[in-house]
Amino acid sequence: MTGKILIGDCIEKMRELPDRSVDLVFADPPYNLQLGGDLLRPDNSKVDAVDDDWDRFDSFETYDTFTRAWLGQCRRVLKDEGALWVIGSYHNIFRVGSALQDLGFWILNDVVWRKTNPMPNFKGTRFANAHETLIWAAKSKGQKRYAFNYDALKVCNDDLQMRSDWLLPLCTGDERIKTEAGDKAHPTQKPEALLHRVLLSSSRPGDVVLDPFFGVGTTGAVAKRLGRSFIGIERDPTYAALAEKRIAAVQPTALTDLQITTSKKAEPRIPFGMILEAGLLSPGDELFCPNGSRRARVRADGSLTLGELSGSIHKLGAMVDAAPACNGWTFWHVKTDRGFAPIDVLREKVRAGLSETVS
Repeated sequence: MTGKILIGDCIEKMRELPDRSVDLVFADPPYNLQLGGDLLRPDNSKVDAVDDDWDRFDSFETYDTFTRAWLGQCRRVLKDEGALWVIGSYHNIFRVGSALQDLGFWILNDVVWRKTNPMPNFKGTRFANAHETLIWAAKSKGQKRYAFNYDALKVCNDDLQMRSDWLLPLCTGDERIKTEAGDKAHPTQKPEALLHRVLLSSSRPGDVVLDPFFGVGTTGAVAKRLGRSFIGIERDPTYAALAEKRIAAVQPTALTDLQITTSKKAEPRIPFGMILEAGLLSPGDELFCPNGSRRARVRADGSLTLGELSGSIHKLGAMVDAAPACNGWTFWHVKTDRGFAPIDVLREKVRAGLSETVS
């Protein structure tokens, strides 16, 4: 079912999806703007605002019932290590956030999308509404694992920790999907830059991303480009047709170019004993402290001995260095043709071998 756009009511269509089948949800639900009439510019020209039927609800109670229904289905189809993003304005995001918490989601961050080119407040009666809010939530409070590519986001931000305020422009220009008459096809089309950051931060290649309010397919287009699978749900066949045409034109990124920067925490743990098992060291080999003045012998179980002292690479390193703790991977060295090298280079060889086995 991935790579498809399901046409129909989002709640009904989500009921057709299996339990725990989705890695990530990105939802851009109706905002329930509650417009009281046409919005006019100072020259009395009409602003192309959101006045479609899909954004109209009879009351807050009706909207809340709808919100809890679609969020409940999202939680059902999410995997236990999955997460959800939902975007909204001041009209709806607080009600959505409350429903999220009531249903058992656990909020990880709220992110402010600060628009570089917001629409002005033409009446001059309020501040210009220059931002929207995204909520990023894990499926449950006790959830210990969820995708978060911290280091990739840091590199993306010139080696600075990515903050929760994102300065990005509205969708304009060639990116804006148009009708045959040249008008905006969808009033609230989100910029691909926003979805790129969402998917880069909290999903992995091959993950299934569900968008229950697919519109003209921004989530699907970015997912395809970044090597993610997608499921889109859209009740308007016209929007769905435009999304399908748009996504068909997207060129997927080569798998080698989808690799991202990861931290040591994300890499598989390699105990020192695996170095011996891989044949990179043998019992009786010698390891040296950084200046080469002291040497320890490797034992068959991966422990080291130096005179009367013995212990793991970390414990013995701390004793030799008279320190409370020690990183044995960088303290102990092997002798090579080019001099001393930390045993961490052996660990990297084992990791590389594991990666080749997996691929």
